[in-house]
Amino acid sequence: MIEVEGLHKGFNGVEVLKGITTSFHPGKTSLIIGQSGSGKTVFLKSLIGLHTPEKGTISFDGRKSTEFTDDERRQWRREIGMVFQGSALFDSQTVEENVMFPLKMFTNKPMEEMLDRVNSVLNRVNLENSNTKLPAELSGGMQKRVAIARAIVMNPKYLFCDEPNSGLDPKTAIVIDNLIKEITEEYKITTVINTHDMNSVMEIGEKIVFLEFGKKAWEGTKDDIFKTDNEAVVNFVYSSNLFKKIRVAQNKESN
Repeated sequence: MIEVEGLHKGFNGVEVLKGITTSFHPGKTSLIIGQSGSGKTVFLKSLIGLHTPEKGTISFDGRKSTEFTDDERRQWRREIGMVFQGSALFDSQTVEENVMFPLKMFTNKPMEEMLDRVNSVLNRVNLENSNTKLPAELSGGMQKRVAIARAIVMNPKYLFCDEPNSGLDPKTAIVIDNLIKEITEEYKITTVINTHDMNSVMEIGEKIVFLEFGKKAWEGTKDDIFKTDNEAVVNFVYSSNLFKKIRVAQNKESN
């Protein structure tokens, strides 16, 4: 479980995050949404330790990240999986080498054991027998699945995804969404996804945190989002073509 309490972060005297308080639970897919400039990226980078908050706390299963010793921080980094927006695969390395990278960096496991683990996660994301391929030989959706395999190869407690559907067609995006949700539930991972994709909200939004101007303006589920009277949320979600169609259909049913 991740608990955020009164989080503040700024740059050069400009406050970007303004007292965010929320929590993310194991086995649930939690989405951070909001307009460009709302603070989504800074919030996600704060969660993964790339930014240090000026005020407030971030706790991982009761452990405050600001109080970690060096050894505790190293251990915590082993508990984190990250799926980057552009997949961030090493172009010159094979699928197998990309997925094995965290194991080589953080463990002293023998090669045979690491290879068994790599094959296990590749099989889990439906990429068995792709070990020797290079990223350039893969479609965008396959590259994203390699990124997910690499993110879970260390059996993380926490999974962070930055725009995981960026650049993907709608059908492939749904496949990736469902894969992330399945893995989250299967391994009881605490998953936090930074996204602007409203299809993702409707597919896997078990918890949604809406940021506006660095503040948490609303939170709820994918079902709650249709019922809210929060003007900022309504304007944001119904700017999506998908939601416009849903709203029209709902109005027809009510009439």
